Amino acid sequence: MKNRVLTVAAVLEVATGMALLIVPSLVGRLLFGEELTGIVIPVARVLGIALIALGVCCWPGSTALYGMLAYSGLVTLYLLYLAIRGEWVGPLLWPVVALHGILTVLLARASFQSRTPE
Repeated sequence: MKNRVLTVAAVLEVATGMALLIVPSLVGRLLFGEELTGIVIPVARVLGIALIALGVCCWPGSTALYGMLAYSGLVTLYLLYLAIRGEWVGPLLWPVVALHGILTVLLARASFQSRTPE
């Protein structure tokens, strides 16, 4: 029963995260009665990435390592995309992209090492 509930929670979190990534304005309209606009769109998409990572963490048999790897990898790619586009670039955007890139590499390495016998 516990695994079934956890699986349902994981699927719902991933679905909500995907919706926030793909159609954040629609999600805003359906949840809050207003479309999301401006700077709220990238913030909602980062939230969507976080919900996807939460879904990965909740998936039976998964670990926090996989959830953090999913979050860090996806947020690195999305923030890099924003930085290259140049529409919303604050003074910390590039350092955060670099930091998440480093974290992604370290998490991927830890994930790989946890799968191989010592």
